[in-house]
Amino acid sequence: MPKKPFEPNFRTPVDLQSKAEAVKRNQLYVDREVAFQFWEDVISGVSADVETLAKSYGIYMEFDRAVRGRPEDFFFMIRITNPGGGPISREQWRLLDELSEKYCKNPHGNPSLRFTTRQTVQLHWLKKEGVRAIVKTMAEQDMRSINGCGDNTRNVMCCPLAQFSDIFNARTYAVKMADYFQLPLEPYIKVFMLDPEKVRRPGQSFQYGPNMLNRKFKIGFSQVHRNQETGLITPDNCIEMRTNDLGVAPLVEGDKVTAFQLYVGGGQGERNNYPSMASLSEPLGIVTEEQLLPALDAVVATHQDWGDRENRHWARLKYVLKKQGIDWFRDQVTSRLGFPLHKPNPEHDIGARDLHFGWNKQPSNGKWSFCAYIENGRIIDGGANGNLKTMIREIMNKYDTSLMVTPNQDVMFTNIEENQKEDFVADLKKHGWGQRNGKDFSQLRLNSGACVGRDSCRLTYTDSEKLEPELMDELEKMGWGALNESIGITGCERQCFRPATKTIGLVGSGMDRYMFKLFGDKDANTQGKPLIDSTGENLYLRSVKREELTTVLDALFKYYKENAQNDEDMGAFHRRIGADAIIAYLKENPATAGLMEKPFNTNCIID
Repeated sequence: MPKKPFEPNFRTPVDLQSKAEAVKRNQLYVDREVAFQFWEDVISGVSADVETLAKSYGIYMEFDRAVRGRPEDFFFMIRITNPGGGPISREQWRLLDELSEKYCKNPHGNPSLRFTTRQTVQLHWLKKEGVRAIVKTMAEQDMRSINGCGDNTRNVMCCPLAQFSDIFNARTYAVKMADYFQLPLEPYIKVFMLDPEKVRRPGQSFQYGPNMLNRKFKIGFSQVHRNQETGLITPDNCIEMRTNDLGVAPLVEGDKVTAFQLYVGGGQGERNNYPSMASLSEPLGIVTEEQLLPALDAVVATHQDWGDRENRHWARLKYVLKKQGIDWFRDQVTSRLGFPLHKPNPEHDIGARDLHFGWNKQPSNGKWSFCAYIENGRIIDGGANGNLKTMIREIMNKYDTSLMVTPNQDVMFTNIEENQKEDFVADLKKHGWGQRNGKDFSQLRLNSGACVGRDSCRLTYTDSEKLEPELMDELEKMGWGALNESIGITGCERQCFRPATKTIGLVGSGMDRYMFKLFGDKDANTQGKPLIDSTGENLYLRSVKREELTTVLDALFKYYKENAQNDEDMGAFHRRIGADAIIAYLKENPATAGLMEKPFNTNCIID
């Protein structure tokens, strides 16, 4: 079967733009509808037009997947913006915790919160009353949901330790850019009846067009750290910077950050039935600190002007780069700036994916931060991982600490005194933290994770958050827990956990079915890909049943352990031997041979 053509429609004429674009252009009317529909309780949901605009206010409409189709079964998710992961103060966390106790109860009646891979907080299973109360209460405490979702810039990321750095504080830049690219506040204030005196307003801001951006746009700042013992400066890619539409890496000379290298075109989401791709960003150019904001403005403005507005599946920046090329895009950006970008260094090292678990010394004040692993970011009591919701509540009340959300969906507590460290860890463990079902977290589990999946996201086909702990349990029983590799799982091809940047990605392709992505690594510096043979025509492991996942993983792990060279990690091993060797091994292995008999075609994959 021939491949479907990749034909984005750049600078789309108004008469060819999608319905979503028409809704956004008619924002004044839809804002009135948003206000009306969210403040009435006759039905549990909202109209499709209202939902389109409500996303820019951080709100998604969901439904109970077990009883879908009945209007009374709709509920909502809110995602707040939280630049750089925080800090979230004691008072702010207390509000989040109390609001979740009242409004965020899952179908089993258990309240919870959810940390995300963009370093923010999601609140699930909300009825309209909860949406109104949470948006208003949190916004008036400087925790807004505007820009949480929708066709605008999303939460700006940076390392959660950046604020304590003695060489580069990326958090100041993340907050500045989040303010600059924030949508206008007035409609948000009116729709949710916010007290305008309690809403902080940024100064100068980006000029969004009448129908905002083409699609979501993600920005992230990588980090550099100084080793306090050796003095060496090392880069840190904990945010997986190159997965963003626009990434910023600090450049160091001596012991100072003197410039920034910009990267464009990252994005992991794909679409079934359309030619699509996951990609890491590529270097665009180098700018000084004074040039940074104008350059970021020019990149976003160029995409706003050129990106596809007819086909939403091709509306991300990576498709502009794929079709037009990096040199063309650089010319467009520099024409807006009025000054040239300095030539980028394609060999610049942005560092490994440091998860920062355990104790981290804070150079700026000599205190300590503690990063605690939270499996899949779910904060709930009564699970196999302990009473995490009560744990965080008591920690925040007892210690003079703030809370940071990490890019791995974990929690970091900051500003712990030296003489509190022993008691602090004891307070975590008394709630069951550090173990699952009484067993210590394995290395493989700590490196891995999943998106929310089917229970609380209507876009997904299958489980991910529920699957990951069970899959880790099985692999640990098989003896693979000590493996220093990573597995990323998502319930659909949108890939919110960024599975294809891990050693092995599992991407939902149907109910209880998953596609394997290989060739990535645990440091998130290599783009994983489907298993396609050298002819480019045959795609393997496209739809593996849930009960067969451990069979394939066990076979891949054994193949790696038996044939790796020296200290070669698994991603490097896969890239060295290539897809054909992996396919041949799996065909010859009796445990996996049956899964390799009928490959799929590759007509929806962009090379």
